[in-house]
Amino acid sequence: MGFYTRRILPHVLDCACATKPIRKQRQKIIPLAKGDVVEIGIGSGHNLPYYDQDKVTKLIGIDPDEYVWKKAATKRAKFHKPLERLGLSGENIPLPDACADTVVVTYSLCTIPDPVLALKEMRRLLKPKAKLLFCEHGMAPDTKVHKWQTRIDPLWMKISGGCHSGRNIPQMLADAGLQIDELNQAYIPGPKVLSYNYWGQAKA
Repeated sequence: MGFYTRRILPHVLDCACATKPIRKQRQKIIPLAKGDVVEIGIGSGHNLPYYDQDKVTKLIGIDPDEYVWKKAATKRAKFHKPLERLGLSGENIPLPDACADTVVVTYSLCTIPDPVLALKEMRRLLKPKAKLLFCEHGMAPDTKVHKWQTRIDPLWMKISGGCHSGRNIPQMLADAGLQIDELNQAYIPGPKVLSYNYWGQAKA
């Protein structure tokens, strides 16, 4: 598993996170970010091209994987505002309270071991009236599809780096004490067990 996890899986996941339907999802929320931004799970920088740099003051990316971060070099070169990465997990972020005008999380809550704890950290970082922008795949509303999500998860998690196919995104936001201002949900093109998406805005 070592070679697969280190050399093959990152490329597979990187390609999966760059498909056209997912790029369209990113385009719906990333341009809304403004001010001092913290992005959870910045990975190889898939969101970087979609930030409105006229509205962003600086960007801090949180991600534990330095190997994947190196793949963001080309995208980073085109991002002209202060940008840094903290090589840590989203559950424990060494930033002060109320330091962010926007917190962004996309396609990361599926793999974070304790997503509610991570969301509580994101809530802590929000300034008054600041926004959490999110876009995630998660639990399908159709009973049959959700049953398949539950069935495939033990194997899917092993081959996908810990990804859960059907986490209840709205419930996790609520459990973390976040108030949802806007919630959109729909299937996007792809296998139904992996393609039910939730996206929108929340606040502390």
